Amino acid sequence: MKQIKSWAQYYVDLMTKLGLVRFSMLLAAAIIILAVAIQMGVTLFLRGNVDIIDFVRSVFFGLLVTPWAVYFLSIVVDQLEDSRQRLSRMVRKLQDMRERDLELNSQLQENVSRLNAQIAETNRAESLRLQAIEDLENEVFQREKAQLHLGERTALLRSFIDCSPDLVYYRNEAEQFSGCNRAMEALTGKTEAELIGLTPFDVYKQDIANKVVETDKQVFSSNESLTYEQWLEYPDGRKAYFELRKVPFFDRFGKRLGLLGFGRDITERKQYQDKLEKASRDKTTFISTISHELRTPLNGIVGLSRMLMDTQLDPTQRQQLTTIHLSAVTLGNIFNDIIDLDKLDRRRLEIATTPMDLPAFLDELETLSRIQAQQKGLYLHFDRDGDMPQWVIADGTRLRQVLWNLVGNAVKFTDEGGVTVRCLAHPSDTPGKLALHFEVEDTGMGIPPAQQEKIFAMYYQVPGKTHATGTGIGLAVARQLVQAMGGQLYVDSDVGEGACFTTELDVAYAEPLPPEQDEVMSPLDILLVEDVELNVTVACALLNKLGHHVQVARDGTQALAMANPDDFDLILLDIQLPDMTGFDVATALLARYGDSLPPMVALTANATGDRQYYRDRGMQDVINKPLGSKAVREVIGHLFADLATDHAAEYADEAGQDEWLDLPFLTDYAATVGKSTLLSSVDLFEKMIPDYMAVLDSNMMAKDQAGVVEEAHKIKGAVGSIGLRRLQQTAQLIQSPDHPAWWENVEDWIETLRRECPGDVARLRRWLGA
Repeated sequence: MKQIKSWAQYYVDLMTKLGLVRFSMLLAAAIIILAVAIQMGVTLFLRGNVDIIDFVRSVFFGLLVTPWAVYFLSIVVDQLEDSRQRLSRMVRKLQDMRERDLELNSQLQENVSRLNAQIAETNRAESLRLQAIEDLENEVFQREKAQLHLGERTALLRSFIDCSPDLVYYRNEAEQFSGCNRAMEALTGKTEAELIGLTPFDVYKQDIANKVVETDKQVFSSNESLTYEQWLEYPDGRKAYFELRKVPFFDRFGKRLGLLGFGRDITERKQYQDKLEKASRDKTTFISTISHELRTPLNGIVGLSRMLMDTQLDPTQRQQLTTIHLSAVTLGNIFNDIIDLDKLDRRRLEIATTPMDLPAFLDELETLSRIQAQQKGLYLHFDRDGDMPQWVIADGTRLRQVLWNLVGNAVKFTDEGGVTVRCLAHPSDTPGKLALHFEVEDTGMGIPPAQQEKIFAMYYQVPGKTHATGTGIGLAVARQLVQAMGGQLYVDSDVGEGACFTTELDVAYAEPLPPEQDEVMSPLDILLVEDVELNVTVACALLNKLGHHVQVARDGTQALAMANPDDFDLILLDIQLPDMTGFDVATALLARYGDSLPPMVALTANATGDRQYYRDRGMQDVINKPLGSKAVREVIGHLFADLATDHAAEYADEAGQDEWLDLPFLTDYAATVGKSTLLSSVDLFEKMIPDYMAVLDSNMMAKDQAGVVEEAHKIKGAVGSIGLRRLQQTAQLIQSPDHPAWWENVEDWIETLRRECPGDVARLRRWLGA
């Protein structure tokens, strides 16, 4: 088949090469020759020979037929060639079209890919858009849900606020109300809508509004919250006592918008506090009255027995009189326990350390202990051991009260045997201190271990010891006194073998006191206002012995009639008088005579008051009964130092002021910088001390121990810089939180600092000649 195609292709190529005419002629000749040859061959095959006619006939037939056949064939071939060429051109065109189609198809595929990519991107964008729409719808839904929830919470919060019995309100910067709760509506008698836009002056009475606006300004000026208490009035006239708290509030940019106010009705609490204060005052009055009534005859026993002991007595009389005197003093110590109990309850217990003659103190303790033991038929061993100094710094009154209480208990609870009192003294672990160790041991019934700590509780008595009476407060007060002095009190006991109470205390060494100068004071004309005969006798005897002239007024009316400033230098004024109080007398005399009135000194058996209490009521000082020569000398020496002899005045100034002022420092400082410079420092101190005390008080109210100590340290430095020795020592106590019973005494030390500061500054000014 391929051969035929090759021949056909050759035929066509040849015709194309030779041309149609030449190729037709050549083809015709070839066909004629071929026809002749075939015909001759057939004739020859059939007849066996060939004639010329056959040859001619064959040529003629060939010439006749061949041109037409060749022409037709050439035409056909030519047409076929033309068709082939057209076909080839068409094929080429188709090929071009195919290639173009392929190219277009490729572009189409590329465009389709791009379109698909764009569709995919569009789908993603659409998906993101749909997701964003869905998220937005969710956000809107959540926001609507949150708004709904917030609305519910707001409504719930508003319900809570409205249900609260406390006042809730808020005001803007212009002090106008911007909202409130129902409790505030009830207080003001106005609805919230009516209240909005009003100021406190539109709502409250003038005095209440002034206080409200004043506290608002404090909040706005400091941008800090403020809490205070105030009476407010309801529309029906009912008043209630509120604890009010005001807080500034700000927007998210820190701009202040106004203040929030809260108020709690504490009327019942106020009433309860008033009742407690009244009960405390009533209790103090009761204790003062009982103390006064019981001490009045007791003072006579103590005073007269002390005076009788200065007379000529035989040994038996002196022993009996000593027993009477010490028994009366012991009874007085029981009163002291009761009074100290009240002070402990009011946190007003004071520890006053002064130079104390230790051997004399022990002699007195031994004498009392021996008398008590002998009265019950018991033996007494009193042992002293160690290096006993002559003078120490201690509160002798409190220490005596503690030890007499322990000895009294030992004797009380011992039926057979005796009591042993030991006093040991040795250097303390604290440099410059002396450790005192007192043991009071008895041979009584002992104390069960389970009860040994309970006996120091108030009003507790060991079960089974019914044969011995007691108040149950002695040991409780004794332990707190020892703790207030910086020591400790404990017990060691076995049942049936007695008990040993131990008191441990550190005290400071002291220099011997100078001898008393009885002759230094000039005689004074004194008006004694006293209604009890025994007290009059004791006081007159003491004052006369000191060289003074005394006249007596028996009641307040007599005192007002006799108290002429030209007749007397001093008025000793009893507080409890038949017709009026000593304070009434003092008020009337001050109103009548003013500054020309001589100094008034209160006489009282009520040991619960302090000096400032009496000074605030017109007295210059106070002396506790029974009168003692030392107390009388100190008060008169303080008030009338200018009446002493020149030598005595010099001695009093040097010895007395040395207790208040640091004279070596002041003398050196004044010599260096001059008294005028020192005086300017005093002026500056007087300007600064109120601020110091205000900060100290605020820290004390907040129970901020660190703040109290820090401010006390500043005060100590300030008073030390101008030589105020006594105030510096007091500030040192305040700034020493490690001091035993610091919390129990710090309030008293602060009050002492406040009370003594003006007087000590005045003494310093007098020393400077200002």
